[in-house]
Amino acid sequence: MVSTHRPGFAPTVGFDLDMTLIDSRPGIRACYLALSERTGTYVDADLAVTRLGPPLVEELANWFPADEVAATADLYRAMYPGYAVTATTALPGAREAVEAVREAGGRAVVVTAKYEPNAKLHLEHLGIEPDAVIGDLWAEQKAVALREHGADVYVGDHLGDIRGARAADALSVAVASGPCSAEDLRAAGADVVLADLTEFPEWLAGYRDGLAAARA
Repeated sequence: MVSTHRPGFAPTVGFDLDMTLIDSRPGIRACYLALSERTGTYVDADLAVTRLGPPLVEELANWFPADEVAATADLYRAMYPGYAVTATTALPGAREAVEAVREAGGRAVVVTAKYEPNAKLHLEHLGIEPDAVIGDLWAEQKAVALREHGADVYVGDHLGDIRGARAADALSVAVASGPCSAEDLRAAGADVVLADLTEFPEWLAGYRDGLAAARA
């Protein structure tokens, strides 16, 4: 599938955040442990960080009564900068992937389910500078931002990211750096599956060459 949003010589590429660009597991684990201590409610932080991707409220619903989830999510988000930002690292190839898009004359946008202010804190701390950051969107909801920014490609690690790319008529590039295996990503319909973002610049160069040849 080739997107028809715009010519492929300078594509707009969307990136997911958690476990695509950043390894936020240590920071999120620390924040969940602190949340448990603050609220007195047990959260299995080690389990929670194995299923990153969906919105925060979905994870909290496993541990808190339904009528407490919204307020607990607000508390978690307020605590998050103090526990999670400095403990989070960039995944291999993350900076180079964003730079590859820029070097191709394109735009890199981050579209994530994470609370947008906290997503921006992560990127600022790690020195990753996309052209735009849009938060609080999950799965098919991501298509709203991807369409708004004219994304030709969306890169993510989760089955929900594949659904978001398809809803936006963008090429789905999946990286097996998160909770989903390469086999699961292929079975879910990803157009391209990479081991991680270290493979992305070479893939992007081939993608652009293929589009150029198709238009020649």
